[in-house]
Amino acid sequence: MTVLHDPARAFVPYPSVEVPHAPTGPLAGLRFAAKDLFDVAGYPTGGGSPFVLAMSGIKTRNADSVQRLLDAGASLAGKTVTDEFAFSLNGLNAHFGAPVNGAAPDRITGGSSSGSASAVSSHLCEAALGTDTGGSVRAPASHCGLYGLRPTHGRVSLAGCLDLAPSFDTCGWFTRDIATFARVADVLLAGDTSDLPGPLRLLWPEDMWSLAVPAAREAHAGAVERARKVLGEPEVTTITLDSLDAMYWAFRYIQGREAWNTCGGLISRFQPPLGPGVAERFAWASQVTDAQVAEARAYRTRYSAHLDALLGTGGVLLMPTMPDIAPLRATSEGDLEDYRNRALRMLATAGLCGLPQLSMPLSQRAGAPLGLSLTGPRGSDRALIALATRLANA
Repeated sequence: MTVLHDPARAFVPYPSVEVPHAPTGPLAGLRFAAKDLFDVAGYPTGGGSPFVLAMSGIKTRNADSVQRLLDAGASLAGKTVTDEFAFSLNGLNAHFGAPVNGAAPDRITGGSSSGSASAVSSHLCEAALGTDTGGSVRAPASHCGLYGLRPTHGRVSLAGCLDLAPSFDTCGWFTRDIATFARVADVLLAGDTSDLPGPLRLLWPEDMWSLAVPAAREAHAGAVERARKVLGEPEVTTITLDSLDAMYWAFRYIQGREAWNTCGGLISRFQPPLGPGVAERFAWASQVTDAQVAEARAYRTRYSAHLDALLGTGGVLLMPTMPDIAPLRATSEGDLEDYRNRALRMLATAGLCGLPQLSMPLSQRAGAPLGLSLTGPRGSDRALIALATRLANA
């Protein structure tokens, strides 16, 4: 993708490089983009940071997930903008700009897979790879009116991709429609079955629904009614263990420690100018204590066991992806941080427990998209896609 043909500012303005792909295959004719955390032969990998870009050099091989798509016949449209070090949910990069939300141009894309969501929602390609650590596929999918999956942790290869917090990092993807999403899944999730190990039990996590603003809950009514007709009446439950704050801080402490372990050496040595929000998060992460991390990891173990018992082999959570539609681009940094912290309380469950969560573009409010999610047991990625297909076709 050249600079002159990128009206959404979704792509990093690298010189165009020919990336070979198979002439035939299940994804022949599909164009995809790759977040600038994934290595692509002939390109550098910048990670949303001028310093990482300067140190990268030109890569000589493709990340595993990029290669899988190329081998299946898909062609690469380009590398997309990511939030700095992928440590943000907003989609605003102080160095490379803010990609345009193709579904709601006056609103943020969400991040950190901002450029990938922008490229697909702006019809510049049919699919895009992103990463999801704390919500970086799910948030942009909700904000930009896309299907987006955070897969079971470790299910899709991240070899050849920059880390942020490895025990949370996952490789996900975006499309505008479920049929294309399933085609990509056939390649990236090859070998999975499409059935839940046990009978479907649709669950309504009341504590997660309480985090959505009233107008968002109302906007989901039609999609929820469709889910009831297609998948059955959900069973009301709660998924919080101890408290929402306990879950939130466990996620924050572990992510912060891992992010500092990954990026702290570069930041300490070069002291690069960091963008708003990112600078404050890294400063905070550098101060996380061993005691806080130990307590958070113990909580994570208990919470994972709690969710495993709740979901069993067939439980699927029906829940909002985000608290509301995307904030306006003019929203202040302080208000964006408040929104991010509210969202993390909804997004932390899948990350802490390594569960797959699929955001579906089934609702809208005030002319902007709003995602509804299915979250299932570990390994139920294809089952969630099959359920989403039933909902989309209903």
